[in-house]
Amino acid sequence: MTFSIVARCTKTGMFGVAVSSSSPAVAARCAYAQAGVGALASQNVTDPTLGMRGLELMARGASAPETVAILKRTGANPEYRQVLAVDANGASAIHSGPKALGTWAEAQAENVACGGNLLASDSIPQVMVDAFLASQGELGDRLIATMQAALKAGGEAGPVRSSGMKLVREVRWPVADLRCDWTDGCPIEELAKLWDIYRPQLDGYVTRALNPSDAPSYGVPGDE
Repeated sequence: MTFSIVARCTKTGMFGVAVSSSSPAVAARCAYAQAGVGALASQNVTDPTLGMRGLELMARGASAPETVAILKRTGANPEYRQVLAVDANGASAIHSGPKALGTWAEAQAENVACGGNLLASDSIPQVMVDAFLASQGELGDRLIATMQAALKAGGEAGPVRSSGMKLVREVRWPVADLRCDWTDGCPIEELAKLWDIYRPQLDGYVTRALNPSDAPSYGVPGDE
């Protein structure tokens, strides 16, 4: 009931995760990324500890393939889990347990991994990888375009209700952590609208945290 992408931008070293599901608030449970380290998605019958532990392993020097292999070997109930990872060198890896739900599939390339379960077609993850590799621009733009391509290709077998995107770069916190936790409409299109609003302000929010005296105007009454 989920499809997702983890990816690295070769130009900036930025990492990102985008995910959508028929379940509520999917990004709160499934999206993990750390600047300079990597990005992971932990999904299907979700175990959030896999995302947290995966980042810890990569921060200690494990590659994405090594990390996924360790999580598969040592995590609880690996047959139910789906884990996607990309590391600081652009290596990617995926584990999909045999008890993943419905039609499930995965696809990967350098700097990107995509996977899903309860899909309308097992071709969806490859469509996503191809869309990401063909895309241009900022990483957030590319992730949104990839999710839209998945949706156009059929996406999940049923309607999706939530989506989210997390981006990290040189600071310790996510520079974007955007979510549509539930909608009766299209959560991916809602996420795209939110990204259009947030994108021009992203750098300003980082500056406000690091050096408020150089921060741009807040644009609210009383702000000079």
